[in-house]
Formats: sequence, structure tokens, C-alpha cells
Amino acid sequence: MPQQTTELRTASFADLNARTLHDLLKLRIDVFVVEQNCAYPELDGRDVEPGTRHLWLTDGGAPLAYLRILADPDGTARIGRVVVAPEARGAGHAGRLMTAALEVVGNRPSVLDAQSHLVGFYTRHGYAVSGPEYVEDGIPHTPMRRAARPRANDVDH
Repeated sequence: MPQQTTELRTASFADLNARTLHDLLKLRIDVFVVEQNCAYPELDGRDVEPGTRHLWLTDGGAPLAYLRILADPDGTARIGRVVVAPEARGAGHAGRLMTAALEVVGNRPSVLDAQSHLVGFYTRHGYAVSGPEYVEDGIPHTPMRRAARPRANDVDH
């Protein structure tokens, strides 16, 4: 069995080199725009915000999975653009990325808009449905929220 060489990477926009940015955007566009047949503005301007963190898994340089964490104005972390390359699905990459994302989020509350068929996946990561289902680009989505987590030193003694 070949040794797993998957690496977790985290960067702000300013720390992404041109090749990495290209490869991450290509993965997002290949899945969200082409595979899911959704013509929408994939480049929404939020990737470049100072508070945005990009997390991805790579194997030999090619991204296998990706997500981004946005800093909403109220301090809530917003997880989005969660994507796994078709050839890498079923290997636990999305779960590994979500675990890493929640380490970055820390104690802050976080939200996401799940494709509705993935609600169970996000529930396993501590999210709960926070609003009614809606359709975006022909795909049902469900808003979800994970409450702020108390820090260990916030517990009453």
C-alpha cells in the first residue's frame, strides 16, 4: 500500500503563490461551476479579505480538497466553498478539512450554507440547522450554525 503523502495547508490570500491560487480556483470552478452546472460568480471578492483563511489538502502539489473560512463583520466565522476533487472523494478529506477548520475557528461561533444532502455530514461536526432550506443555483441549501464554544478557563469553579 503506498504511503499517504497528503498535507494540510493553510494560508491567507497574501500568502498564496500564483500557481497555488490557480490550482485552488480551478478545483472550485471544475466542481461548482462545471460539474454542478451552476453559472455564478465564483470569484466573489471575499477570497482576498484579510480575515479569510484558505485550507486545502494536497498530494504531490495538486489540491485534493479545499475550503475557506471568512470573517463575517459580527465576528462569526463563515465556512464555505467546501470541495473535494472527484477522484479524491470517499477518502475522508472533507472531514479532515472540517476538523482543521474548526481548530482555526476556535471558540468563535461559525455558520455555513450546506448543500442540503450534506446536512448530516455537518451535523457530525457540531452544526445544527438554523433556518429554512432554500434553493441557490438550482441546488437545495440549508443554513447551519455551530455555537460559540466556552473556553476551558471560562468554566465556573
